[in-house]
Amino acid sequence: MTADHERSDSLRTFGAVYQGFRESRGFTQEALAPEIRYSSDYIGSVEQGRMLPSKTFIDRSEDVLDALGVLRKAAKRLSKRPGLASWFQAWASLEEKAVTLHTYECRLIPGLLQTEAYARTLFDHQLPPLDDDQMEAQWAARAERQRLLRERPNTAYSFILEEQLFLRRTGGVDVTRGQIDHILGLAEQRNIELQVMPLVQEEHAGLHGPMRLLETPEHQWYAYNETQRGALFLSDPNEISVLQMRYARMRSQALTPKDSLSLLRQMRGAL
Repeated sequence: MTADHERSDSLRTFGAVYQGFRESRGFTQEALAPEIRYSSDYIGSVEQGRMLPSKTFIDRSEDVLDALGVLRKAAKRLSKRPGLASWFQAWASLEEKAVTLHTYECRLIPGLLQTEAYARTLFDHQLPPLDDDQMEAQWAARAERQRLLRERPNTAYSFILEEQLFLRRTGGVDVTRGQIDHILGLAEQRNIELQVMPLVQEEHAGLHGPMRLLETPEHQWYAYNETQRGALFLSDPNEISVLQMRYARMRSQALTPKDSLSLLRQMRGAL
């Protein structure tokens, strides 16, 4: 990406997050305008990613929307947060304060659960290729995010992973063995629930692809769906309700946490 493209992309992501907070607090653009003393056109331009918001705009919006500090943090990183894709930065800011985080993944082990060896395998094979500095920045950012699992014991983490992710043996046998060991260790934490979706499953509510659901301390829910070159940030309660129903159904379709860990141990022993 060019620097201009990067800035534009991050502005659009920030705008989507801003719109999510505005809607979750029950404001239209017209109703919010007098509360923060900015025009509805200005709000619309920010939400559509056409305008870099001023510090005063952010400060007033934080107070009126009770945005938990997320807007201020996201605004500081509008240009780029090293090691994180521009479309992921706003979600990463919300992730840091989440009280609940649900993740379903069918493509690769989620970043929060990756070992360094697994992550570097992904970096090595990324296209277009990364240089050494980019790889180091990406791993540093990923390792920083993983601190959340240890430092937020009151956050409830739920992961549903497809069995095929371990059968693929990304990085080879040693990397896969280490990744399974790492996940088994994390699953011992009281706030982390891990379920495996078996390879043979005739009824599967997640066939539309991966998803992430997040609950803020104010009990607002947001969703994030990633594509190859971008992402969709959702705040509409109707859309989130659909994803919550699908995730709940997948929880019943996947193996129980106990059976999931048993399967992972069997798979590790077979390597």
